[in-house]
Amino acid sequence: MPPHGDQASRRVSLSMRLKTVIRILSELRRPDFQAAGHFMHLQWGGLWGPLRWVNFCCWAVKQLLVEIPRAAADLQIPRPVSRTPMWLLDQNRWANHPWQTDPGAELPEEVDTLIIGAGFSGAACAFHWARRNPPGRSLAVVEMDDPASGASGRNEGLVVMGRYFKMVHDTVLRQLPTSRPDLDADQRQQLAWQFARQYCLAAYHNADLIAETMTAHGFDCDYVRAGWVQARTSSEQASLESSIQMAEQSGFRDWTRIDPATALSLSGMRLDQPAGFSRQSASWHPAKWVWSLFDVALASDQVHLFTRTRVESVTGTGPPYRVLTSRGTILADHVLYATESYTPALAHIFHDVILPMQEQAASGTGGPSMMKPHIGISGSWYFAGRYGPRVLFGSGGSRLPDAQAGRNQPSRFLTRFAAAAMKEHFGPYQLELANEWSGTVGYTPDEFPIVGSIDDGGCFIIAGMCGSGSGVSFNAARCLVNRILDRSDEPDDYPAEYFAPSRLLDPAGHQWPDLEAPPVTGEPG
Repeated sequence: MPPHGDQASRRVSLSMRLKTVIRILSELRRPDFQAAGHFMHLQWGGLWGPLRWVNFCCWAVKQLLVEIPRAAADLQIPRPVSRTPMWLLDQNRWANHPWQTDPGAELPEEVDTLIIGAGFSGAACAFHWARRNPPGRSLAVVEMDDPASGASGRNEGLVVMGRYFKMVHDTVLRQLPTSRPDLDADQRQQLAWQFARQYCLAAYHNADLIAETMTAHGFDCDYVRAGWVQARTSSEQASLESSIQMAEQSGFRDWTRIDPATALSLSGMRLDQPAGFSRQSASWHPAKWVWSLFDVALASDQVHLFTRTRVESVTGTGPPYRVLTSRGTILADHVLYATESYTPALAHIFHDVILPMQEQAASGTGGPSMMKPHIGISGSWYFAGRYGPRVLFGSGGSRLPDAQAGRNQPSRFLTRFAAAAMKEHFGPYQLELANEWSGTVGYTPDEFPIVGSIDDGGCFIIAGMCGSGSGVSFNAARCLVNRILDRSDEPDDYPAEYFAPSRLLDPAGHQWPDLEAPPVTGEPG
């Protein structure tokens, strides 16, 4: 990456470097070491152990002595820094519902369907239930905190089209030798292609459904469909070229390549290599989306929301299922886990099937003057975006124990690291940090969602969205609500042979899709 801006602004005295190193070392906490281990595995996992450590140590020294000190003058960090996510600074009109206005409210003894979790998926289930308006059938959403308090209110603020075709293909392919050892290499390639096609069909439909719903209901969620620029280094160009070719061959053409001049025009990023570009991704206020879905859902007398009510256990083979909560027990004919990374702590069968992965972000006023608003921005190891006077930026972290899902313990080192990476693409800037937070998203071993019935009965799940919850949840909720209501008048984009939990819980017993004749051609996107 070529240097940008005044060279003098990049010179840092030895004393400043040492002060920065001392400050960083004094700030190191357990999340920093967890994140470092995960980064080392991702970057050099294929190397011999000692060589992996040598590479990591060289990288760490460069970060400590060069990259982070260069950015230290750009990032002002007051004390203290709030851990409230930027998106949750706005008033949550569904906080402490219904107790805020009705302290004597009680949980129902029985419901037709109980949704656990009031984030993207739970709110979408409530919305689609109200849209269907099934006579005589009730739905309740139970949330341990307030709506959008988890990953739905702690993310980077993008409506993603979903992962691009090659990414899905490659992550599924890596897992197939374990889950489908009966297939040869060519057959596994074909099956991975089919999985990627099915994912993209569902994700593209999801993005369009969100846009249509925004328009139809006039939701005020700061929604702008301006795309997402993803910088690629010189060593990543071959992979980018391969992903573009696969997108063209499959027919899912949202994912494309743009030259550095176009990237500069769209995002303000100064690049010396072509970038990936998702044409139809959008920026939005993710918490407002959740709250707006409840505005519509709770206008129906068939839909109810109970916040600050923790589900302790779900027992029985159903119907009914017995759901024990911190406020009492509810009997439900159907239960849907919309708990994403929190799921393994509640349903232990999902340990090592849904992996809680910590990600974090920070926001503040100022930031790079060149950064364009309302467009997704990311490099190899950071993401960013401008929202009014604020700039949000962050990076990924590491896997957490199941019981620590939702942990809000951001790594200050990762904040400084992301700030330095952002400077490489935008040049010097001034940003005063105001908020810094972390959250967890759910990953599956093949990084492919699970959407469907857990027990081949009335217990369902939407999870494993791998940080792309906005690219899966709304459409997945539509499909599962339709299944529960026995409605078949709309397409089901999440067929069991691809998305059912048994794919990971019981690969040998899972009903896998038949292999198709290659190549598979998708619908234009």
